[in-house]
Amino acid sequence: MITKEQILHALGHVEEPDLKKDLVTLNMIENIEILPNKIKFDVVLTTPACPLKGHIEHACRNAIALFVSKEVDVDINMTARVRAAENVQLKNIKNIILVSSGKGGVGKSTVAANLALALANTGAKTGLLDADIYGPSVPIMFGVEDAKPQSSQGADGKNRIVPIERFGLKLLSIGFFTDPNQPIPWRGPMATSAIKQLFGDTDWGELDYLIVDMPPGTGDIHITTAQSYPISGAVIVTTPQQVALADAIKGMAMYQMEGVKVPIIGVIENMSYFTPAELPDNKYYIFGKDGGKRLAEVNNVPFLGEIPLVKSVADAGDNGFPIALDQDEPVAAAFAEIAGRVAQELSILAVKG
Repeated sequence: MITKEQILHALGHVEEPDLKKDLVTLNMIENIEILPNKIKFDVVLTTPACPLKGHIEHACRNAIALFVSKEVDVDINMTARVRAAENVQLKNIKNIILVSSGKGGVGKSTVAANLALALANTGAKTGLLDADIYGPSVPIMFGVEDAKPQSSQGADGKNRIVPIERFGLKLLSIGFFTDPNQPIPWRGPMATSAIKQLFGDTDWGELDYLIVDMPPGTGDIHITTAQSYPISGAVIVTTPQQVALADAIKGMAMYQMEGVKVPIIGVIENMSYFTPAELPDNKYYIFGKDGGKRLAEVNNVPFLGEIPLVKSVADAGDNGFPIALDQDEPVAAAFAEIAGRVAQELSILAVKG
């Protein structure tokens, strides 16, 4: 008769590749059920976007065959429970991820939008906050320029903004509340007050990830956000160009400043190479090559991946249907892979504390 202790002993030999501890020690094995010719159990991963899901399942099956029995049927339910950062102000949001760049024009908003969609595609509850108050682009990229968020009254009697829901995401942007044809001269206190309202006066509900599209540069909004909320980490977006890299270095340094201290999840290189639609196997490195990789290596942070310069990405954003929605597009696969890396690195950071 197979026992629960035998199963746990076997699975104690399966190591989570990123966290460097076994599944039993990490409390990732739940709901063990022993039947006459079958054993069932859940493996609870730290994120539904885990890129090593198949590897872990295969290792579990091998461990059962080696330490328990080769004859028993093994039914493994691969599920996930996203770990939550300690969060007093926004209790229902498990992880806040800042998508940042040292300068404008590197495709930061496109990366933020598609990263959020790629995480949502895995089943994670995801929101996207457009904190780029100087140039909000989320309304256009998601085809909701005319949307007007409603408000709801919470149990505490306070009215809160209800985000717009689109493609499985909860969206909020200052662009929903302003005239797109009129400039708004944001002074420092006005800008930081607006950002605090978007964060704190919104009914986000339960979220595994809140992706925040930050303004370019290193200004008041960055400092206020980092100091006011428990940020899980920041993703740095750059192009391979030297001018973009120089500013990206400053952006990374800002997050490491005393009083800010936001972990760097990693670097994403956008517009890595140009690929014409009619020549999908060709790569033209028009902005240079491997700049993002070098930036990550020099600063000892993960390189999360590269996104090619493809016309369909821009067209998809302009049409209100970001490219990550099109599963047949190679670029969508690139965003899915990067989303997995982001979730992976967040889990590692959470374990390190």
